[in-house]
Amino acid sequence: MTDRPDAPDAPEAPEAPEAPDEGAAVRDRLLAVHARLSRAERAAGRPEGSVRLLLATKTVPAGVVRAALSAVGELDGRAVVIGENRVQELVAKGPELADLATETHLIGHLQSNKVNAALRWATCVQSVDSVGLAERLGARATATGRPLDVLVQVNVSGEPTKYGVDPDDAVGRAVAVAATPGLRLRGLMTIGARSPDDAVVRAGFALLRELRDAVLACGAAGTADARELSMGMSGDLELAVAEDSTLVRVGTAVFGTRPPPA
Repeated sequence: MTDRPDAPDAPEAPEAPEAPDEGAAVRDRLLAVHARLSRAERAAGRPEGSVRLLLATKTVPAGVVRAALSAVGELDGRAVVIGENRVQELVAKGPELADLATETHLIGHLQSNKVNAALRWATCVQSVDSVGLAERLGARATATGRPLDVLVQVNVSGEPTKYGVDPDDAVGRAVAVAATPGLRLRGLMTIGARSPDDAVVRAGFALLRELRDAVLACGAAGTADARELSMGMSGDLELAVAEDSTLVRVGTAVFGTRPPPA
């Protein structure tokens, strides 16, 4: 009886591919957005770096936010801030990012009963759309001894699904907010029209610019520094820069497709 011949060697299992470096991917996308902004600024005849970049971090873990901010030094001096949509996330990430010298803005709708929680971490609230909310924010800011920067949100497209002041009421609302103790009116914010027509989107941005200019020209107390135009996002930032945006809010173009919130 002969010995059973040795079985052939089994093929080696292929090496598992390396896990993608999320931090590197975020850095690359951040640099790509910076390049887009620089091209848009040049096309509009504006100085490069004149538009600040807000990183919209909805559902983005604090560690990934840190990865993005670690690359800010490569943006040729462009200023970057953080923006949260939900107070719950603002509060959850606040302690993890508290050591960073970066402004944190609340860019989503704010309910009056969440003002105290929001002001623990937000340096600016961009979504002020009523005198009542302004008064609540001002009272809390006064109590803490820390004036709060605010923007008045304007619904330039008139879409019923969006928050914001009607454009016809925007200047008066801004004047009222500017007069609220504890608040510093810095300008206006809008979300561009949801339309495939660039002309429609750009017209909305032009309207916000005209409203901002009217606020500055009115001479009312507290309006002299209301120069901010927070408008433009991942899909329409070039149109916003062409209409004098000073701050664009970018999420998916930097962080990729977001997972659904837990």
